[in-house]
Amino acid sequence: MTSSPRWFSRYQDGQRAEVWQEMRQLGSAVRESAWAGEAQLVCDEMARRARHNIEVIVERLSTAGYRFHDNNDEQTAVQPHYPPTAGAPELATWLEERFGAVPMTLLSWVRIVGDVWLVGTHPEWPASAAADPLVIGVEGSRYPDFSLRDYFDEEWTAWQGDPVGTFLLPLAPDRFHKDNVSGGGPYGVVLPDGCVDGLFHAEMTMPFVSYLNWVFGDGGFPWPSGDDRQWAVRRDLNKGLLRL
Repeated sequence: MTSSPRWFSRYQDGQRAEVWQEMRQLGSAVRESAWAGEAQLVCDEMARRARHNIEVIVERLSTAGYRFHDNNDEQTAVQPHYPPTAGAPELATWLEERFGAVPMTLLSWVRIVGDVWLVGTHPEWPASAAADPLVIGVEGSRYPDFSLRDYFDEEWTAWQGDPVGTFLLPLAPDRFHKDNVSGGGPYGVVLPDGCVDGLFHAEMTMPFVSYLNWVFGDGGFPWPSGDDRQWAVRRDLNKGLLRL
């Protein structure tokens, strides 16, 4: 690697896959390297691009008559995107203090993107909730009477009492629960992890940014729902979305 990797300018120029690969190869050492600031700039730009994609998808779904709702029988209407609150930077600090190390991409998401909930029903695609719509909840803005921070803390404490495997910070229900049927465990990020980009565990485990690119590549609905109408909806949703 050269003495100056120029990650941020190269990322902006379109060399995104190469930049992520180089940063991931450094592992947690990237935080102590001379290029930690460059890595942070890339992660923040990734988050800004992700927020743009979410805002575009929400606008397109709303225009199409999509009903954003809870994953329950009542299907209570919900707000699909909560931008970060003034407390988001403090939450990012708390996450690192509590879990030891948190991937830089997730910290950028907390500070720049916020919480997203795309579960709902499309008028031209009734099975849309079965297509694993994007959900990422870290700040917990959807739950004013419930503390996600307390929930994370309880999960961490329980895991430390019986530390089998790795700890998963739960960020979303699985694709079955999103469709209001019995399913498995939640999706989330493996912690602790001091790397630039952590592992996101969903139907398969992959880097968080790779997961997001997969989801946005299908307009926010990456899983086949068994409905032939889904391809047309996805085609309209993913037009012009940004690669992260």
